[in-house]
Amino acid sequence: MNNLHFDQIDETLYHEQLDNGLDVYILPKKGFSKTYATFTTKYGSIDNRFVPQGAEEPISVPDGIAHFLEHKMFEKEEGDIFQQFSTQGASANAFTSFTRTAYLFSATGQVNENVRTLLDFVQSPYFTEKTVEKEKGIIGQEITMYDDLADWRLYFGLIENMYQNHPVKIDIAGTIESISHITAEHLYTCYNTFYHPSNMVLFIVGAAEPEEMMALVRDNQAQKEFPPQQDIKRLYPDEPVEAVIKERSLRMSVQKPKVLVGMKPIVKDLSGREMLKHELAMQLALELLFGRTSDFYHSAYENDLIDESYSYEFSLEQGFGYAMVGSDSSEPEKLADEIASTMDRAAEMWPFGAKDLDRVRRKKIGTFLRALNSPEYIANQFTRYKFNDMDLFEVVPVLEDMEVTDLQEAFASISGSEQRTVFSILPSKKSSQ
Repeated sequence: MNNLHFDQIDETLYHEQLDNGLDVYILPKKGFSKTYATFTTKYGSIDNRFVPQGAEEPISVPDGIAHFLEHKMFEKEEGDIFQQFSTQGASANAFTSFTRTAYLFSATGQVNENVRTLLDFVQSPYFTEKTVEKEKGIIGQEITMYDDLADWRLYFGLIENMYQNHPVKIDIAGTIESISHITAEHLYTCYNTFYHPSNMVLFIVGAAEPEEMMALVRDNQAQKEFPPQQDIKRLYPDEPVEAVIKERSLRMSVQKPKVLVGMKPIVKDLSGREMLKHELAMQLALELLFGRTSDFYHSAYENDLIDESYSYEFSLEQGFGYAMVGSDSSEPEKLADEIASTMDRAAEMWPFGAKDLDRVRRKKIGTFLRALNSPEYIANQFTRYKFNDMDLFEVVPVLEDMEVTDLQEAFASISGSEQRTVFSILPSKKSSQ
């Protein structure tokens, strides 16, 4: 077992890659009584076209199948796994994103039993056509519920505006129509391709004794057999740089209009430290342009263009990414114009210097160090970084080395007007009366 000590945060991370390829990380937290564990596979909603294990030709699977598989993993022949976690005093959950599926629990006792349960249930698939059919109704209700959430529709509406071919434009849960085509055989094909230990990470943080916990995991995995794994071949379509739709709106039952301006980045094929640096540089650039101390924010707030719902973010994965700025607004068109104007002015004449960078850098480092008090943040972010060959504990050193030119170069990746799009939710006629 290897260990790595981080002086700045006084933490030691323990790591071992097991014979079956599983990466196991343990981060003991002094003074913590809670243990939080995630067991995550690098498999998300965008992986809908791939070469299955043992095959040579690619296949396409129904949209929403990664999320469907996540649901089905909790149901076993002997019963519901949630109940087992509950009897062991743990709170369990799972989530599916564009790029990964995570199973997790938190507990203050019976940690060893809960870790075994987490490993065992994720590594023992049980699907039948009968239970798959039953699940379609449950997930169909979930899809319908999300269709009624204005903020969710706003978020996905903007991504649909940006992307023409890439599967990131497809809702993570799929549609009622797409999941109707899912079979037990589909689920086994996806499971056998993406749930091999060599494509997964186990992260345990909080109250844990590293040697004892690693021995438990090692022993658990040694009792199971896994077939040899060939490289996973994922296929994604070509995607133009330009946003596919410049502007679009949808009417829903909301009291106040909602608007997001999206920027589709040119740079989408980074990994490792280069990706980490680009992502952090972009986040700092957006903080300078749209943060709560920016000229834009003060002007928009004083002119009642934004309210407490105002937000901005940048996210980058291998193959896709997006920047978003927006708010609920009584004047959505004017707000979108102001955001676009701010982008254009910054692109034409970069307005910030080293003093501004140092201010937002210190704020970013402070926010990051506070976040490291959260076991949930550490486990979830570490795994996301790991799947992109980034290192969560490199965030502070990379921020400290950042220069203004790094922000300018990152910002240039999203500054073209042809990469920009606007999506808004407007009140339906009935709700606006």
